[in-house]
Amino acid sequence: MPDRRNVLTPDALVMMDTIERTGSFAAAARDLGKVPSALTYSVRQLEEALDVLLFDRRSRQAKLTAAGSELLVEGRRLLAQMDAVANRVQRVASGWETQLTIAVDGVVAQGPLFDLMQAFYELSPPTRLKVRHEILNGTWEALATGQADIALGVKADRTHTTDIRVEALGRSTFVFVVAPHHPLARIDRPLTPADIAEHRIVAVADTSRGLDTLTIGILPGQDVLTLATMPAKREALLRGLGCGFLPEPLVRAAISTGRLVQKDVDQPARITDICYAWRQQGAQPGKAQAWWLQQLSHEHTRLALLNGPSLSVDL
Repeated sequence: MPDRRNVLTPDALVMMDTIERTGSFAAAARDLGKVPSALTYSVRQLEEALDVLLFDRRSRQAKLTAAGSELLVEGRRLLAQMDAVANRVQRVASGWETQLTIAVDGVVAQGPLFDLMQAFYELSPPTRLKVRHEILNGTWEALATGQADIALGVKADRTHTTDIRVEALGRSTFVFVVAPHHPLARIDRPLTPADIAEHRIVAVADTSRGLDTLTIGILPGQDVLTLATMPAKREALLRGLGCGFLPEPLVRAAISTGRLVQKDVDQPARITDICYAWRQQGAQPGKAQAWWLQQLSHEHTRLALLNGPSLSVDL
């Protein structure tokens, strides 16, 4: 039986992640630049070393067993920790991180975010910037699992560890909107849950993979159209494909021009306290993270990130 330490390598963990992500051994082999037989051999070696089955051989697809899923979860965590170690070493040498990853929730306005990115690149930093677009629990999960250094748009009620700091970003107000030709647009009174339940609601999928996913505003038995991003949801609402809540800044222009109709609903207003959070790595942050945290300390920047392009960031 192969020795576990010789077989359970970073390359093996990357291989497992690639197989799961691409859905098949053949697709993973193409992605990794290998032949499928080499991947099959490596998986069998890994299974022999751990004395478990990692994939269900009865399925045509690369379907993980319970043991395989656990290895994948822990493997991704280990790979993230290895990357964190490498980043820390680079930061000690130069003060600049090799890469800064920012997880951005769908409630964050894109215009001010790009203003910040543009200002950051004007510094000509050696740091590669990576922005992950997340939704709901996925935003927090990216930070908590070490996949992001800063998270913009996390809910204020998150419990956090000593190596994660959380500060208020502001409040996000969600409004209920429909297209002018949608049946709910013709109701001349606050909409009740019964009114809304009769029509398809448009939702954005929680991007969390490890934490419990959240669903907000979906009523029992209601038809649901689930999309990946807030802009996609807005497009669906503009086309009358359903009804739903969106951050007010995201639909402000469409409401003012009559392309969407804001409706009062017979329920408490949806106003959410939103925060930003970051991982503390050592006594001093890297230069890139310190720059972003400095910008986020300005009130005008925080307001802009939640209120859209009508406010300029305070650079």
